[in-house]
This record gives sequence, structure tokens and C-alpha cells, in this order.
Amino acid sequence: MFLEAAGWDAEAHELCESQPKVLFAPAPVMHFQPAEISSFRDIPAYTCPLYKTSERRGVLSTTGHSTNFVMDVRLPSRQPQSHWIKRGTAMLLSLDE
Repeated sequence: MFLEAAGWDAEAHELCESQPKVLFAPAPVMHFQPAEISSFRDIPAYTCPLYKTSERRGVLSTTGHSTNFVMDVRLPSRQPQSHWIKRGTAMLLSLDE
């Protein structure tokens, strides 16, 4: 997985600004475990969309989401949601290259 318009601070375990001239940064290794939303810890986080490709569009499915959309991933961040939304931060499963 890759981060677009953001970087990952491995020491602080949170989102950070991307390095100059770096469009895509490797995302950290993640372990996904299904859980009820009510059991989530309340930490400052950005709800980052995860897409299959960088196009971020596709045919709308019956759920109302693009067929390119996979899921939302909560990534720890000291910045508010609006900070990452304005940058268009997203996670991608594959790059166009």
C-alpha cells in the first residue's frame, strides 16, 4: 500500500507531511482485524480512504461508493481531518507506474 499526499513517521507511528518531490510514500505494514466501531479507542486520527488505483473513480456500485473504493482506514495523526482532506491524502493499493 502507498500513501498519496502524505508520509509516515515510523518513530511517532503517525501521518506526517510528505518529503519534497515525493508523490507516493510506502504505507506502514498493517494488520487488519474486524471490530465493532464502538470498541475503537478514541485517538486523534484521519479517516483515510483506500483505493485500488490512483484514479479514485469508477462505476458507482449499489452501495453508492465507487468500485475503486476499498475501505476507510483510521491513521493516527496530530493534524485535524481537514488538514489531510485539503491535501487530498489517500491510500492506494497500486501505483500507475
